[in-house]
Amino acid sequence: MTRLERLYEGKAKIVYATDDPDVYIQDFKDSATAFDGAKKGTILEKGRMNNAISSRLFTLLEEAGVRTHFLGLDSPTAMRIRRLDMLKVEFVVRNVVAGSLSKRIGYPEGTALKKPPLVEYYYKDDALHDPLLCLGHLEELGVVTPEELAEATRMARKIDEELQKFFAARGLILVDFKLEFGRDPQGNIVLGDEISPDTCRLWDAETQEKLDKDRFRRDLGGVEEAYAEVLRRILAEEE
Repeated sequence: MTRLERLYEGKAKIVYATDDPDVYIQDFKDSATAFDGAKKGTILEKGRMNNAISSRLFTLLEEAGVRTHFLGLDSPTAMRIRRLDMLKVEFVVRNVVAGSLSKRIGYPEGTALKKPPLVEYYYKDDALHDPLLCLGHLEELGVVTPEELAEATRMARKIDEELQKFFAARGLILVDFKLEFGRDPQGNIVLGDEISPDTCRLWDAETQEKLDKDRFRRDLGGVEEAYAEVLRRILAEEE
């Protein structure tokens, strides 16, 4: 498959067209950002690790009946993906209180939610800093139909169920994570983007050690080592 022009470059990935109009190449970068891009840096080998982690988890979800954009690996840092018309909504799925949720509702970080998972919706708009939306906001904006929202929310809960089991068997707690969905050419809702320590909060089940991008956000050190440990566990058999 031939890589053609660059279609999009974000904070963590570059998307390229190919000689197949329905297939793109998604290339993962080593660059890292936090706090709306205010903090920038590099995590060595992050692109390779996130590509491998996402590939494994997309494969797991496909086997569980979740439609994803993943078609196969293209290189150590890139994957082939289905072309999607991405929804302008980010879905954040929470099982344990952390990050902004702790600030909003006043629960200490690490508090288990009474009825997980909690699914939140955020508007994908850099100029507005991706604000949290309620259902009324989504209805007003019209960026997703009620049927699409219901289907994506159902899929988010299914993904959470599958990933929690998978991570728990490898000594990891899935605290929360971000998902992005898009429409395929037939109008089906399909999981896109990535699933990695960039988009998930993952804690060691015994020590509560953070093994995700919070190590970069909070200057905790050991960022590359944390990503490598997640990759090692994900590729390992159940503990």
